[in-house]
Amino acid sequence: MPKHPKRRVRRVALLALAVAALAGFFYWDNTALQITRFDPVFTDLPAGFDGCRIVVLSDLHGAEFGRDNEELFAAVAAEEPSYIFFLGDLEDKYRGPKDGYPAEIAQGLSAIAPTYYVTGNHEWAIGGVPALKETLEANGITVLSNQFVPLEQNGDTIVLAGIDDPNGYADQKTPEELAAEVYAAYGDPFWILLAHRNNRFVSQYSLLGADLVCSGHAHGGIIRLPFTDGLFSHDLDLFPSHTAGLYEENGACLFVTRGLGNSGPSFRVFNRPEVAVLTLHRAEA
Repeated sequence: MPKHPKRRVRRVALLALAVAALAGFFYWDNTALQITRFDPVFTDLPAGFDGCRIVVLSDLHGAEFGRDNEELFAAVAAEEPSYIFFLGDLEDKYRGPKDGYPAEIAQGLSAIAPTYYVTGNHEWAIGGVPALKETLEANGITVLSNQFVPLEQNGDTIVLAGIDDPNGYADQKTPEELAAEVYAAYGDPFWILLAHRNNRFVSQYSLLGADLVCSGHAHGGIIRLPFTDGLFSHDLDLFPSHTAGLYEENGACLFVTRGLGNSGPSFRVFNRPEVAVLTLHRAEA
């Protein structure tokens, strides 16, 4: 009889230890940045962009990595990118905008490398998108609102295009119209499209002719399990596709980042916040 209380104490202690370990794992899994590197190869990449390094970020959802996001900025700077692409959902509609947050992010990233941004669905759900774009532009970020710009490196030029999220204005320029403008201006260039929604790649974005499409939105499938592309989509559909990494459809390459933050009360499992690094390679003749 005297041993029973001790056994119960041990069991309670072990249970408490297991709960603490699990809580620690979930905290680490949702706050510890992970650097992931990818090396897509293209036959028509101009030689001047061979080895070009790009940091791809998305779906921050108002998160903080270190005080004033100093850990995020340090991780990005350590990769010495030529460019930074930010693919939308800077803030979160469930938590609302935070005073000074967009300017803080814009200043921190644009101080590292030229940074280009497109909207996600959460910006439009929050509202005030024109003011947000002005803030980002005033603090060093180039906002691509159904627009394109040339990028020049080592004597060569590629084209970077970016579209607003479909949640934007009903009469906004379509991706097809933007692609037609790219071809009218540059002939048949190597071009990259920034588009927040990964789930439009197969049916629409892969058909535009872009050599590379960069997207976010999927949060890596939220819970990543072996032999899956994530357990849930953003709409909580089971076993989504095209949620993380490189894919190819219709002759176009897609890169999807798992993103950085969480929307509302959601969390990640085996799916740490990602700072993705793309190094472009020109295929050998």
